[in-house]
Amino acid sequence: MKRKVKIIQKGKVVEKEVLHIPLRFVLAIFLIIAETLAVLAITLACGYYIPYFYILMFFTQVFCVLKIINSEENPDYKIPWLLFVLIVPVAGFMIYFMFYNRMLTKKQVKRIADIANQQVHTKDESTLQALEKEDKMAYLQANQLCKMANTHVYQNTDMKYYPMGEELFPAMLEDLKKAERYIFMEYFIVEEGHFWNSILDVLKEKAAKGVEVRVLYDDVGCMLTLPGNYYKTLQSYGINALPFSRLKGQADNEFNNRSHRKITVIDGIVGYTGGVNIADEYINEKRMFGVWKDVGIRLEGEAVTQLTSIFLADFELNRKSEVPSFAPYFWNVPSVENTGYVVPFGDGPGPIFKHRVAKIMLMNMLNQAQNYVYMMSPYLIIDNELCQCMENAAMRGIDVRIVTPHIPDKKIVFWMTQSHYKRLMDAGVKIYEYEPGFVHAKVYISDDAYGIVGTINLDYRSLVHHFENGVWMYKHEVLKAVKADVENTMAQSLDMEEHPLKDNLVQRFVRALVRALAPML
Repeated sequence: MKRKVKIIQKGKVVEKEVLHIPLRFVLAIFLIIAETLAVLAITLACGYYIPYFYILMFFTQVFCVLKIINSEENPDYKIPWLLFVLIVPVAGFMIYFMFYNRMLTKKQVKRIADIANQQVHTKDESTLQALEKEDKMAYLQANQLCKMANTHVYQNTDMKYYPMGEELFPAMLEDLKKAERYIFMEYFIVEEGHFWNSILDVLKEKAAKGVEVRVLYDDVGCMLTLPGNYYKTLQSYGINALPFSRLKGQADNEFNNRSHRKITVIDGIVGYTGGVNIADEYINEKRMFGVWKDVGIRLEGEAVTQLTSIFLADFELNRKSEVPSFAPYFWNVPSVENTGYVVPFGDGPGPIFKHRVAKIMLMNMLNQAQNYVYMMSPYLIIDNELCQCMENAAMRGIDVRIVTPHIPDKKIVFWMTQSHYKRLMDAGVKIYEYEPGFVHAKVYISDDAYGIVGTINLDYRSLVHHFENGVWMYKHEVLKAVKADVENTMAQSLDMEEHPLKDNLVQRFVRALVRALAPML
C-alpha cells in the first residue's frame, strides 16, 4: 500500500508517497523464507554428518521424479518441475515437497462437504431440455459446464455490458444505494481511493440501517493496497469482512489458490462481475500504464442466485465457525424476460473442482467455432494443449483473434506473452496489442452465439491455481455489445503482423527462459 512520508528535498520538507508493506506480511514472508532455508539446511547437514543419508536423499529424488511423471498434471506443468528436481540437488526435491501441491488445506477440505450441501440446487431439467431442442451443441456445452462446476443454467436474466471500468463504477454505486436486504462483495484487489471510498461510504450507511454487508478480499492480492488487518477496520463499521486465505507464513502453497474472483451481489437480484477490481486504476482515475481497458457485466434476474451461492461458499471457506444455512439468501428472484441462456460458474483448485473448468470451456469454444473466435486477455501464457487448440481452429479457417496489452504492467510476464506470438501467428492466429495502454479485460466470444466474460486470464495462475468465476452465455442479446467492444478495441490496436517484434539474441533467450519457467510461477 502507499503511505505518505515527509522528506527533506533541496532543503525543503515535502510529502512523498512510498510503497509500504504492512508488518504482518513482512513477517509472514520472512517466516516462509526462514522455514524453507531451515529445511534445506537440516537436510544438507544430515547428508554431510549421517552416514549413508545421501542414499536416502537419492531415493527421495527418484521418488519425486516418479511422482511427477505419474501425476495427472499437464505435461507443460510437469517438465519445469522435473528439470528443477533433477538439476538442483537436494533443494530441488525439498522445494517440490513444500510448494508443488495446489490442493486445499485439510481444514478447508473438511468444510467443503458442509458448504456444498448449502449451495443453491436449482432444477435445470426444463431449461436444458429447451436448450437441447434449440441447439444440441449449445446444450452439450451447458450440460458439461453445469456438471464440471456444480452450477446451473438460467434464462430470464437481463445483462448489461460495460466496456470500461469508469462506466461500470457509477452503475454499481447506484445499485448499491438501492440495497434493502444484503450486499456481498468479493474482490482480488481493494485499494483505498476514490472508487473504494465511494463504495465504502455506501456500505457503512447501509450497515448502519440494518442491511447485511459482507466483504471478502484476497489477503495476498491486497498485500500492497490495504493495511494488514483492514478487515478489523471494516468490522468496526458493522461490515462482516474477512481476508481470503489469510497469509500465515507457512512454507507451503500459500501463494497459490488465491481468490481472483470479482463478485458483487445486491439483494440476490442484481450482480456484477468482470475484470474490474476496486481500485482507481481500473476506472482510469489514475493512470499507470496508459489507458486501463477493463470490462464488467451486470446481471439482473434468476442467474444472480448462482453468484450469491459462489460468494457464500467462499466466505464460509474462510470462517472457522459452523456453516450456517444459505437458504435465507435464496428466494424467487423476480425474473426478467430474455430469450438467452446464462450459466454463471466458478473454477478453482481440487477437490472442489476436479476439472479445469475455464480451460475446457475455452477449448470447446475453439473446437466448435464455425466462423470466428475473438479473445481479450492481459496475458497469453498458455500450455501446449490450449495453444494447439488455437492453432487447429485457425488452420481450419476460423478467424481467431487475440487482443493483448501494448503497455505491460509486468515486463517479465509481457515477455512470456510475446513468446507465444510467432507460433500462433504462423498458424494463422491474428494478434493485436492495445496501443493506448493495458488490457485487463477477460472476454471470449464466438460466432455471435457464445460468450464468456469474467475473471479468467489466459495464463497458468488463472487456468490452474486461482479461484475464478465467469458467465457463459448463449444467444443472449448482450453478446452484440460484447462483440462491438472487442471490434472497437482491435481498431485501436496494433496488428502484430504489420508490427512484428524486434528480437535480438538476448531478447529471444530471455523469452525462452521465462516461458520455460512460466508453469512454476
